[in-house]
Amino acid sequence: MMNRRVFVQALSAAMLEPPGYAIRKLILQVGHTGLTWIPLGGASSGPPPAINPMVDPQYVEAAIRDISGLGFKGIELFGNQLEAMEAHGGVGALLEKYNLPLISAYCGTNLSDPGRRKDAIAKTLEWAGLVKKYNGRVVVVGPNSVPRNSYDFKAHKDDIVTTLNELGKEVMDVGLTAVLHQHTGTCVETRDETYAVMEAVDTRVMKFGPDIGQLQKGGSDPVQVVKDFLPLVQHMHLKDYVGGPDYLGYCPLGRGKVDIPAILSMMNGRRTAGLVMVELDSPPPQPVPAIENAKIAKAYLEKQGVQFGPAPKPL
Repeated sequence: MMNRRVFVQALSAAMLEPPGYAIRKLILQVGHTGLTWIPLGGASSGPPPAINPMVDPQYVEAAIRDISGLGFKGIELFGNQLEAMEAHGGVGALLEKYNLPLISAYCGTNLSDPGRRKDAIAKTLEWAGLVKKYNGRVVVVGPNSVPRNSYDFKAHKDDIVTTLNELGKEVMDVGLTAVLHQHTGTCVETRDETYAVMEAVDTRVMKFGPDIGQLQKGGSDPVQVVKDFLPLVQHMHLKDYVGGPDYLGYCPLGRGKVDIPAILSMMNGRRTAGLVMVELDSPPPQPVPAIENAKIAKAYLEKQGVQFGPAPKPL
């Protein structure tokens, strides 16, 4: 028999979390990057593809089609994807066809070599012009790769900060927001490097666009990093990390070590230049197709209170 205490507890639980409904509704816009649709590294066997998958139009269209169909609020592409699509009439027709806004572009930029600064900024500004052309809002600045086993951050810190400040001002003058995206294997990877750079840059022109999974993989506490720089977080890659053999150690949302609910709570209700962008790396062979991983992410986020479809109204 069910006693009074057990009955009240069961009734309270049912009232707090009705079947099929989230406990709360988050005021949070969530998009998805196009990276998940790219067979990173090309084919897993046989001759290389005729077209580099990173700039192959078929993967751009597949990403836009699927992301739109699942109700995500926008897409992030790579700067070189936008550039390559210009030879095919531009990405605008696909964005219009599938009714999906371009929010941002990931732009790999050499930050640590002062001899390449001028050219690196010029190329990033070319991509920024395409982001602007297609009504995007954010330029995600990806640091250049370095040999981590011999890399001396202290020797390059000033050059990194100088390049970020110059680039940030130029991007702001275009009418866009520049965000630094720390990344494993690059000149800004670790917690100490991330803090040192973000505490030194001119935050009037350079904001923060952390990759949560990259932080976890790089040995940082993503929740603490986001908390410490929350006022500067204007864009985000929402990625989980488990350290397994697939997806470079990353995994579908909710199946790894990252405290995703804590991250969502901090971002809840914030107005940002960009979006929280779901992402999962995609080196072949892929255990499941990109759209299935996006469906897993959507289902997980819905359980956390994220709403898809029409934009949520403030509570």
